[in-house]
Amino acid sequence: MNDTMEKTVGQLVAENYRTAQVFKNHKIDFCCKGNRTLEEVVEKNGLNLESLIQELDAVQNQNQNDQPDFKTWPLDLLVDYIEKKHHRYVEQQIPILKQYLTKLCKVHGERHPELLDIFEHFNASAGDLAMHMKKEELVLFPWVRKMVGGTESKTTPHFGTIKNPIQMMMQEHDNEGERFRKIAELSNDYTPPADACNTYRVAFSLLQEFEEDLHEHIHLENNILFPKAEILESKVLGNSF
Repeated sequence: MNDTMEKTVGQLVAENYRTAQVFKNHKIDFCCKGNRTLEEVVEKNGLNLESLIQELDAVQNQNQNDQPDFKTWPLDLLVDYIEKKHHRYVEQQIPILKQYLTKLCKVHGERHPELLDIFEHFNASAGDLAMHMKKEELVLFPWVRKMVGGTESKTTPHFGTIKNPIQMMMQEHDNEGERFRKIAELSNDYTPPADACNTYRVAFSLLQEFEEDLHEHIHLENNILFPKAEILESKVLGNSF
């Protein structure tokens, strides 16, 4: 218990991704706001600390053989994984979801005006995520690969220190986290109304899946990739910045 108490929510999920489901169940943000302690989140969410720790201990004691231990991965492998799994997923799902939401707004928008707000938030998220991922792929990730491969120069990169693009990426993560909190609220946590057709239900399921993938995506970056990349840069350049 003491070991669990000393760690942040993000650290707990980084060490054992099974704990993510516990935090999801209690609507605790482990990705964008993963730097909070358990005491902070139970106070914020009105939870019982002892009960939460028991739930976390239960999943931490389960066999983890089926879950990749991302914190032990080389950083170049981790950025490849993020690009190929999460970036590719976002790129593939955005046009699909836009098509579904366009149809829903046209057919059901009059009776369910919240759909128009959901589409507006998702459309804004889609545009910002596309730019966000390109910045990672063209600026941040190449520098990580260079550092791992030893091909970087001993001078600082054009952005000064990796902390600068990381700070920007984390702020953009916060923005997306807030957008999807609004979408979840507007959709009653992705619960279709009684008169929902199959298209309606599929759209909400895809939206929920998109949010869950985004949470894992942001978690891998905020809680594992970014802290390790800052440490690596300090070692490589021999400068604590």
